[in-house]
Amino acid sequence: MSSWFLVHRSSLLVLACAFSVHATVAEEKPSTKNRERETEPFRPRAGEFPPLEKAYAYRGELTFVDHANRRGSIRIQSDGKFRFISPNPFAMLPYGIVRYHGAPADLRDVPLGTMMHVRAFLPPDPKLSAVPVLPVNNRTKKEGNAGVGSSPAENHILLIEDEPSHCLRERKVWKLKEVEIKNNQGVIVARRESKEAGDTHAEEETMSFDAATRIWRGREFLGVQELIDEGEWPASGEKSLEDQTVLLGITWKPTPGVVFTRFHISDIWLDDAAMQRAARHQNETHKAFIRSRWMPAFVDAVEYGKFGRATVTATLFGGMDDTLYADFKKGNPALMAAAENTLKHWAGGTAGTAQMASKGPIIEVTKADGAVPLGSSGIQIRFETDLITEGIRSARVVRVRPASWPDLHVPREEYLRDHKATHEERFPTPAIFPKY
Repeated sequence: MSSWFLVHRSSLLVLACAFSVHATVAEEKPSTKNRERETEPFRPRAGEFPPLEKAYAYRGELTFVDHANRRGSIRIQSDGKFRFISPNPFAMLPYGIVRYHGAPADLRDVPLGTMMHVRAFLPPDPKLSAVPVLPVNNRTKKEGNAGVGSSPAENHILLIEDEPSHCLRERKVWKLKEVEIKNNQGVIVARRESKEAGDTHAEEETMSFDAATRIWRGREFLGVQELIDEGEWPASGEKSLEDQTVLLGITWKPTPGVVFTRFHISDIWLDDAAMQRAARHQNETHKAFIRSRWMPAFVDAVEYGKFGRATVTATLFGGMDDTLYADFKKGNPALMAAAENTLKHWAGGTAGTAQMASKGPIIEVTKADGAVPLGSSGIQIRFETDLITEGIRSARVVRVRPASWPDLHVPREEYLRDHKATHEERFPTPAIFPKY
């Protein structure tokens, strides 16, 4: 099992397709880049995709999700004691990407408690931030037992991904050194290192597991007891795992005793076949979701004609399955509707998005050569309509649906009635709940 990632590189192509443009981005380590960001904070501009290398990197536990507004909270790992750290609110950038099990995802797909790797920026426009705006230097402040770095001002996320997604993108694996077990629970000592060669700087980490830990092997779904029955793990005591190569799903849960920061293994993928199955399932979930909510995009330019006619140039957001982009073809009819930075639809009263959308043909589809920024697909469409709507303007967010996609109506929490929507409607208060 320990050589499966090295021998079967080609079998990971299914996972790489949706993220191939960004697969070579190197993991940031503490360096002069981080020190430069201390003195020169970077703030993205509206209508532009920011460079990944200027993002601030951190890791933490997903503790809350407001999926309709694409925001939530994350307990950020710092130099303090993990359980003392208050969750820090975050918002997804319009083009921000979520990755789960090595595939595209929506925030609603990720279970609470999952440890996530984050690349984030200062809010592009603090006045429109869906979460609290913090002092630019907030990540340098000490927060009692939480330590330093638990509440960075960089809370607008470009990329948020779970542990296996992060490892696949960074070409890393986990090497299991040894297991200690009693009553189907215990700890595993492991280290995360580069897949290509041994990482002499990789630090060992002790993580817990229990009878609820899911173990995946090919098409099999196993539990701890089954590995014990097969003789792979001992029924009690310690055993060397001889640097067995795996991918891990990692969460956090309170730890007994005086261990303040210890993470928990929720899943172990023993081979590439098992990881690919998980990725395919998540990818299909996301494809169905996007077809029902429409493809998000930035408006690059609008050329106005007479009597409401216009030609709109827009760049489709990235990080999704290639089959979704393939549906945008020259000559095919499409619908385009205004959206918020949260990607919420502007429905126009009680009418559905399709009724209020501008309609017309796609007259051109172009794809950028070479690498494109994370968040962008590099695919630009030109769309012609005889009735342009107010919200479709340069640098604004829109949603686009090829006419071949199903005409579905999104639930009430995922759209705004009109341009007069209040702050409370955009970011709901407790008043949204019924009174009993």
